[in-house]
This record gives sequence, C-alpha cells and structure tokens, in this order.
Amino acid sequence: MPFPIPTEKIERRHLINGELCESSGKGTFKLNSPYNHEKITDVCEATVEDTNRAVAAAKAAFPAWAALDPPARGSYMKKFAALILEAADELAQLDAMSMGRPVSTYFDPYLAASWFEHFAQAGYDARGQTSLNTPGYVNMTFRQPIGPIAAIIPWNVPTMMFSHKVAPALAAGCTVVLKSSEKAPLTPAKLAALAHQAGFPPGVLNVISGHGTPSGSTLSSHMDIRLINFTGSGFTGRKIQAAAASSNLKKVVLELGGKSPSLVFEDADIAKSAGDLAMSISIIAGQVCIATSRVYVQESIAEKFKDAYIANMKAAKKGDPLLPETQQGPQADEQQFERIKGFLESAKQGKGKLALGGNATHVDGQGYFIEPTVYTDVPEDERTQKEEVFGPYVNINTFKTEEEAIALANDTEMGLYASVYTKDISRAMRVAKGFESGQVGVNCTSPFFATDMPFGGYKGSGQGREGFGYSLDEYLEAKSVMIKLD
Repeated sequence: MPFPIPTEKIERRHLINGELCESSGKGTFKLNSPYNHEKITDVCEATVEDTNRAVAAAKAAFPAWAALDPPARGSYMKKFAALILEAADELAQLDAMSMGRPVSTYFDPYLAASWFEHFAQAGYDARGQTSLNTPGYVNMTFRQPIGPIAAIIPWNVPTMMFSHKVAPALAAGCTVVLKSSEKAPLTPAKLAALAHQAGFPPGVLNVISGHGTPSGSTLSSHMDIRLINFTGSGFTGRKIQAAAASSNLKKVVLELGGKSPSLVFEDADIAKSAGDLAMSISIIAGQVCIATSRVYVQESIAEKFKDAYIANMKAAKKGDPLLPETQQGPQADEQQFERIKGFLESAKQGKGKLALGGNATHVDGQGYFIEPTVYTDVPEDERTQKEEVFGPYVNINTFKTEEEAIALANDTEMGLYASVYTKDISRAMRVAKGFESGQVGVNCTSPFFATDMPFGGYKGSGQGREGFGYSLDEYLEAKSVMIKLD
C-alpha cells in the first residue's frame, strides 16, 4: 500500500449493531499529524445517543452469543485474526499517521492476531468444578459470561490493546462495546471494519470513537454494562472506578501507569543492560506504561554504565514515522508534547545533573519531538522521579547495597514492571521477590512480557490481570449450584 494511505480510504466511522455508521449528530473531531501538523481526517465523535445505542446492541446480542459453543464463537475470531494479518502494513501506517509510531517498530498486528487465534481455541477453558464434600449433596460451579462489557483503550498501542480486551471477552461469551482514544482512533476504526468483514453477528462487537466525555463517561456509569476494562492514566482510572461504584457497582479491570525501576548490579553485563534499558525508554518515544524510567546502578560500575547507556540513547534516528529508517517518531500530539515539556522544565529546576538532551526539538523544522533525555543523581522526592513522564526521559541514580536498591525501587505508588540485571541467580530471586511489581524481568526488561503470564500492576498501577490463561477469568462469573440427593 502506498505511503501514506489516501485520506478517502481511511475508515473513520463507528461499528454499532453490525453497521459501519456516522455519529447520530453527524459530529466529528479533527485529527492532525503529530509529525507535520497537517490535518489527516475528521473522525466520527460518538454522542451519548451513539454510546447508548451500542450498549443496547451489545445487551440484545448477549443471550445468543453466550449460548454459542466455543467453536462457533471461535470461527468468527479466526476469520478476524486472518484479516488483521492481511492489514498489518495498513495498520502500521495508520498509527504512524495518527500518533507518530514509527512503522519500523510496529509488530502489533502479529501480536493482536495471535490473541484472537489463541482465544478462538480457549472457550472450553471456561469450566466449573464439582464437590462431594457435603454429605447428601452433589455440588458444582458454573462459569458463565458476566454480560455486556465495555473496553476503553489507550492511544499508544491501540491495536494490541484492542486484542487484549476484546479477544478474551468474546471467547468467554460476552459482548463488547469498545471506545478508542481520540488521539489514535484510526487503527481501532480499521479493526472495526475488519470485524464487520469477518461477519460477527450484529451487536456482538461494537466500536466507537470519541473523547472521554461524553462516550467514556457514559460507558463507565451505564447500568447495562457489567464490567469495564480500562488501560490508561491513574487519574482517569480513578474516575472510572468511582463512576462504576456509583452506578451499578460494575466490575472494573484497570491497567494504569508505571514508574518502572531497574537495578543494575556490579556483576551485570554492562553492554547488554545499557542497550536493553535504553531501548525500553526509547521505544514509541517513551510512551509506554512499562517503560523503564528509573535506573539504579551499583556505584562501582556507574560511570561505565552511564557512558554505554547514553551512547545507545543517542543512536536512535528521529524523523518521519512513515519512513522505514526512522526509530524515534514525534510525541503523540501537542497536549502530550506540552506535558513532557513541563517535566523537562521541572528537571531543569531540580538538583539532578543533565547528562543528555533536555529539550523539545524538531526534525526538519516540524514535529512534536523530545530529545532523548538523561539526568543523573536526581533526589528521590523530585517530580520526575515520582510521576510518570511518558516520554523519552530517564533518571539514573546509584546505590550501594541490595537492600537499599530494593527500597528505592519500591518507593513509589506504582508497581507495573521492574527489572534486575545480575549474574547471581540467588540475588536475582531475592530482588524479584522483593519488588512490589506485577512483572519482573531478570536480565531483561520491558517491553518484553510473556503472553501466557499474567499482566497487571501492584498498588496504584491497577487491578486484575490479562494474559493467556488469565484474561478469561475476568469475564466469567462463578455460580455455586447445590443439588440435594434423596
């Protein structure tokens, strides 16, 4: 497909009750390129009426979809997975255009297809248990789909998040209303068109575009939604949980922000750890919730590590995200760009030492670019050490002892991902056990994760888990059935 995709071929509509449709009020919002700031297209903005209509469609479709056997549900998901793979290049271009993700970094359609392929086969895992432990009774549990669910996905990896929310929900027998982010609505809209092509029954999968208000808030408080699964900021996650509690006490699954630490001990492979950790904060211009943004290095190797780390940070080529040679694209939009500039100003006013970058910049006079930025010796109470920057920014501090390092790593209200580099396996296991984090990498770091392991956060980084073998449980209710024997 030519670069970029012609505007007239970009899908911009909702999928509601099996139809690709405009907004009820014909309202739209403008989407501009974060690279050249030119208008890409006008995307349909879901109204309260559109959102309610999508929920009503999901509610109406739920009984028939839940009654299907797993192979019947899986057949639609397999078709969808194949279509995602066919559209891989187009999806890469859409995210490059809408939020600046370089096409060279784009593996998301292959991972998304694998999720739909896996869960197309996973429906039979929704099984209950039996018990003969009560004399005179045969007891059992049913595992049944919770009902119509809502998913609100972030803008940084929308194709991946679409699959993480939708595939297990459909496999469990739930119907879905998914809201994409206004920053990156193009790939979800394309996926909606592919779902329509795959032939899902009307109302089973509904996809709407728009802002948090009105569509996101409507889903959060809707009385017919039984679960809401959200990935995004802690601020929005708290608002969603409050809305869920004040409406029908719907179940809430949250994957929120991170401030991921890494501990690099003196016996670590310096070249490998520096390369891994620089890549972790550089990929997608640092706009990843699990990006390693706090690095703690044992004092004896600190200078060698810093030199190697900075060399890796300098290597990424900035430019047009549609070009295959580009490794760092712009930040997602002006709002994100200005937010990160605020953190850069805080860092300049702080007591840390600037080792690299530190400024907003442009490529060929355009684009929302931030220089790869490294500060060292940053006090633990500074803003950039406590809050998620969500940009290509890292603080590197030092430590003396293992106990000190673990305490520093855990000194945050976020706990999504942590890593440790050492050749001492006993130390690695002690540190892994000591981390207050949902994921731990040993001699590896984010964005690596294992699809068959639970993904989620400790503390303020969320609740609930996603992953093969784990996601299905979130969408199922357990019902106890007691049978009296005569």
